[in-house]
Amino acid sequence: MKLIPAFFRLIRWPNLVFIVLTQALFYYGILLPVFKDYQAVPSLSQKFFWLMVIASVLIAAAGYIINDYFDVNIDMVNKPGRLVVDKVIKRRWAIVWHLVLSAVGILLSLLVSLQMGDIYIFVAGCINTLCVGALWLYSTTFKRKLLIGNVVISLLTAWTILVLFIANMRSWYQTKVMAEVKQDYELASAKLFKLAILYAGFAFIISLIREVVKDMEDMEGDARYNCRTMPIAWGIPVSKVFTGVWLVVLVGILCIVQFYVLQLGWWVSAVYCFALIVIPLLWLLYKLYKAQVTADYRLLSAVIKAVMLTGILSMMFFYFYH
Repeated sequence: MKLIPAFFRLIRWPNLVFIVLTQALFYYGILLPVFKDYQAVPSLSQKFFWLMVIASVLIAAAGYIINDYFDVNIDMVNKPGRLVVDKVIKRRWAIVWHLVLSAVGILLSLLVSLQMGDIYIFVAGCINTLCVGALWLYSTTFKRKLLIGNVVISLLTAWTILVLFIANMRSWYQTKVMAEVKQDYELASAKLFKLAILYAGFAFIISLIREVVKDMEDMEGDARYNCRTMPIAWGIPVSKVFTGVWLVVLVGILCIVQFYVLQLGWWVSAVYCFALIVIPLLWLLYKLYKAQVTADYRLLSAVIKAVMLTGILSMMFFYFYH
């Protein structure tokens, strides 16, 4: 395995593309059109938006590196053919790349905070900094604990959307603006908040489902190195029930949302959601209880990732229908 392809495998480049796609679709497909509808100007300009995207990508890449750094022994059991750290890239270089990417991601977040000069973007920058610490603790501690690691990763996944909403918020203290301008901005922000919560909630739930399925897939290596993941602590049957309940919850929420979407006349969007999100989730629920071996869980994990993609792409409909 050559060095450059190995490095891109180490930082999970397809997942980084997911992050860029998610944030770009939310910004251009939802945030900008919502503010245009209310004739309001978003506080997060395109320049600062792309700096936030780069920061998110660098922090996530650093998180993947440190995860593999501490998981060398486990990965030798679970995925020996895909091992990068110690096999292609030495451990000391892995930690150097983690520190460099984390530092640049933090600096970019703080740079945007200083340039925009608002308390909310400062909060977003600080939380980005905390994400670096959370990813380190996940790799060293949380991943091996019951449920905590799953929740942490799911929250960080949801944060890729929420960070844009928070970064776009504006505080009005000591600012002289026309009441109409402030009202238009607040109305647009209120609508944006609902959509941000909707997609962040989807991201959290689907990520939590995938994390538990991955734990079932990696059970052999995790058990050998004393990890207390859900399948090890509670067993496969309980883990399947836990995952199944969240699948049912997610399908229920999506069906309720589509009820309101149909009232708006968004027929193409509703058909898309049922065909490419709801039906695959129901298929996952069916296949989950038949899964027995590692290959079964690997297939389920891949399908969940595909559903994550179709969920992200659904943001396009807001651009065309708004």
